[in-house]
Amino acid sequence: MSDLTRRQALKVGAAGAGGALLPVPWTAVAKADSAAPPQVMAAGDLALWYDEGAGTDWLRALPIGNGRLGAMVFGNVDTERLQLNEDTVWAGGPHDPSNTRGAAALPEIRRLVNANQWTQAQDLINQTMMGNPGGQLAYQTVGNLRLAFGSASGASQYDRTLDLTTATVTTSYVLNGVRHQREVFASAPDQVIAMRLTADRTGSISFTATFDSPQRTSVSSPDGTTIGLDGVSGNMEGVTGQVRFLALANATISGGSVSSSGGTLRVTNANSVVLLISIGSSYVNYRNVGGDYQGIARQRLTSARASSYDQLRNRHVADYQALFNRVSLDLGRTSAADQTTDVRIAQHNSVNDPQFSALLFQFGRYLLISSSRPGTQPANLQGIWNDSLTPSWDSKYTINANLPMNYWPANTTNLAECHNPVFDMVRDLAVAGARTAQVQYGAGGWVTHHNTDAWRATAVVDGAFWGMWQTGGAWLSTLIWDHYLFNGDIEFLRTNYPAMKGAAQFFLNTLVTEPTLGYLVTNPSNSPELSHHSNASVCAGPTMDNQILRDLFDGVARASEILDVDSTFRAQVRATRDRLPPMKVGSRGNIMEWLYDWVETEPNHRHISHLYGLAPSNQITKRGTPQLFEAARRTLALRGDDGTGWSLAWKINFWARMEEGKRAHDLIRYLATTARLAPNMFDLHPPFQIDGNFGATAGIAEMLLQSHIGELHVLPALPPAWPSGRVTGLRGRGGHTVGITWASGLATEILVRPDRAGTVRLRSRILTGTVTVVDTADGTAARTTRIESDLIEVTVQAGRTYRVTSSGAATPTLEQSFSNVGITSDSNTNVGNFDGGGASLSAQALAQAGASPGGTVSRNGVNFRWPNVSSGAADNAIASGQTIGVTGTGSTLGFLLTGTYGAVSGTGTVVYADGTRQTFTLSSPDWYGGPHSGGTAAIVSAYQNRPNNGRQNTAACVYYVGVALQSKAVASVVLPNISARPATNVPTMHIFAIAIGG
Repeated sequence: MSDLTRRQALKVGAAGAGGALLPVPWTAVAKADSAAPPQVMAAGDLALWYDEGAGTDWLRALPIGNGRLGAMVFGNVDTERLQLNEDTVWAGGPHDPSNTRGAAALPEIRRLVNANQWTQAQDLINQTMMGNPGGQLAYQTVGNLRLAFGSASGASQYDRTLDLTTATVTTSYVLNGVRHQREVFASAPDQVIAMRLTADRTGSISFTATFDSPQRTSVSSPDGTTIGLDGVSGNMEGVTGQVRFLALANATISGGSVSSSGGTLRVTNANSVVLLISIGSSYVNYRNVGGDYQGIARQRLTSARASSYDQLRNRHVADYQALFNRVSLDLGRTSAADQTTDVRIAQHNSVNDPQFSALLFQFGRYLLISSSRPGTQPANLQGIWNDSLTPSWDSKYTINANLPMNYWPANTTNLAECHNPVFDMVRDLAVAGARTAQVQYGAGGWVTHHNTDAWRATAVVDGAFWGMWQTGGAWLSTLIWDHYLFNGDIEFLRTNYPAMKGAAQFFLNTLVTEPTLGYLVTNPSNSPELSHHSNASVCAGPTMDNQILRDLFDGVARASEILDVDSTFRAQVRATRDRLPPMKVGSRGNIMEWLYDWVETEPNHRHISHLYGLAPSNQITKRGTPQLFEAARRTLALRGDDGTGWSLAWKINFWARMEEGKRAHDLIRYLATTARLAPNMFDLHPPFQIDGNFGATAGIAEMLLQSHIGELHVLPALPPAWPSGRVTGLRGRGGHTVGITWASGLATEILVRPDRAGTVRLRSRILTGTVTVVDTADGTAARTTRIESDLIEVTVQAGRTYRVTSSGAATPTLEQSFSNVGITSDSNTNVGNFDGGGASLSAQALAQAGASPGGTVSRNGVNFRWPNVSSGAADNAIASGQTIGVTGTGSTLGFLLTGTYGAVSGTGTVVYADGTRQTFTLSSPDWYGGPHSGGTAAIVSAYQNRPNNGRQNTAACVYYVGVALQSKAVASVVLPNISARPATNVPTMHIFAIAIGG
């Protein structure tokens, strides 16, 4: 995929790493005899695997990393390429981009905004408040290590895997009768990349190894078994490249010979080879690039060489698994998992492959462990993997969505340590941003805008339209408080409180009164990357700013209470918070994005920033703010489901918070396409942006466990596609580790291990019955209190594990489980005289429907079991658009539908037991049963005469539609997206019963 410079990105309107380029889908073809190799099965399918090398396609190579060092492994038979990165190799060097003209221009800019002269305000911002330089600097590649083996002609039995359980890439093939294998990993304990090459015939390994790089570099042979690459980072935006780096590669062989000269390493006729790669950088911090990069590279190589390969690998695996193994997720497996990973992506929306969601979830955790460790730089727009000097959007840190999203899964998926680099960065920004606050706003505290880089640049960049957003530092500061909610670590809070306080202080100094509405607002700012009028994004008090500041002010006030400091400041913060604009519902029933009820210029814009209050925040909740909650739903409907990769990932989180598992799963399906995932599962914005991977992992966690409103909500958004499963190790706020087992869409066991003594609130549908909570160590019962029908409070002790089960819980509706939809063989309930002439249902059918709910009727050999409904019951008819289990073998899939008179339409999918799929369209009903009016007969009566459905005395009918099936077993049906609630006198249909027969 071609690179875009920042200037090119600006030309296509994508400056903030939020713009969209047209996706270019790739293809992959399933193989009938495909089977997952043994190493993939041994990893429990938690592996990416392929039956060919990556060739020259970087998006087919496989990533490894230890937080600081990264490599893309290509796995070609003839030439292995390791594309190398070190997380501090950035263009340019230390500099202060703050623009000293900003503060003087600010009053006029604000006046223009208040006068609705937004484009004039933007012009003035571009003249006076832009950073110097006007763009930030890029993350850059170190270069490549290439191993040349010779011709690949005749190679066979090829497979290539990335084992997520051990963080290793393995390439295996047979050539000239010899089985060759390469294994490579990036070690955090030993700070090297290690590769072992083996063969099952002695003397079979020969290759030459060389470094190359687009950087300014020189190559060398420091000794007879080592080669080196010495270089300096690139110049950019008028800032001279100052990061020096040294990469070393050393070979230790068994058998054969090894030599090095002129920057070329030669291995001849070896039995096995261990190759170690070490990289040192002169970057010390954002103000100091004088580190001993050569000494670092040499010391780490020397230290690693003192250990055997097995020792290095064992330390690596133990270190990695201590993080990765904290969480497991099992969603079941189908034969779809026997295809290569690229095929699984390409066919994901046409087969039943629940395990792919588990793989996507764990791949995101793998990437976070591999790109963010204590002491490293935070994961940037591409994690740590980048092969360019001019990557798209500079591969830096975009704060108005992307950097925070990178870390959404850190706490929830039990990777708290991986969060540390962000807090290190925030403390840096608090220093660098204080300068920007002073010279550009005349304010105390600190500020950063919509981007930053390795040099902790905090000024407005890329142009006012994108860059004039004040709350980047505020959003990052809210992560401190949220992290504390998970870990309860007072010392962590004490260390990071000054940064939170400084972020809040800036806004205490800079918020101004909006002249018409009287609220305290940011001015100037924007709702990220979206214009409210033609070519105008700059405004005062956008909704996202107010939501972020509400979280910042709440967090810093609570932190000051816990730390018992700054009581006067705390009072000022809370008083200011109370003067922020509230969220409002607009004329379209949506959350207003700005202070005024403006209509966005791009209805389907990728950013839905004003729903920050729904996720990741908790200012909009189903039970706490129902009006805003419904307005958020309307906002999502208006924006639509499409979007860039990261936008789709955020929408997974939105729909999870909406507690709509089917919609959240739909977004996973939209993401898992060749337009949005690369063959190596990297998220495609496009091009590659890693935040979509991290956002998807966070979204799946939110579907299984939520903790944002002071309770652990178990399976809040479980989709029908995952009817049974098990997850362990998820984390909830308050310091709780949670495991859940479920079947038929309901939790069967909940395990909770609290870090702290006290009480924990649990919400789950199963808790409506008789609840049992016991300490798993000794079986003693815990004290419980029922708060609501599905909410209990449990008294707990720190470090104990509590098992929660329930019996006699309320039976879920058909929309939740479909457990009473089935196949019957009762031929005595046939319906007669359905010829389209408006005939009534037979008396026997009437009796079955009204007097004996759950009975059956039959049509053309298709037998239907009717839902268990009766007059006055809740509406439990089958909801459209969901996946339900309908098992059996027959020639016809039959639907009964009810609703007002009119044509049926909608496309669904039959999922067969072998994983294949068949789409169908419901149209032109074969017959219907009256009445046309009155609503008094048979099934229609049972359906209509219930309270609160608004369908009494409507022109309703019962319709039959049959779908011809293939001659094989059916596993489930994805129901058509027809209207879920028939409206009076509107030609809409509702699925009422379904079965297989004929």
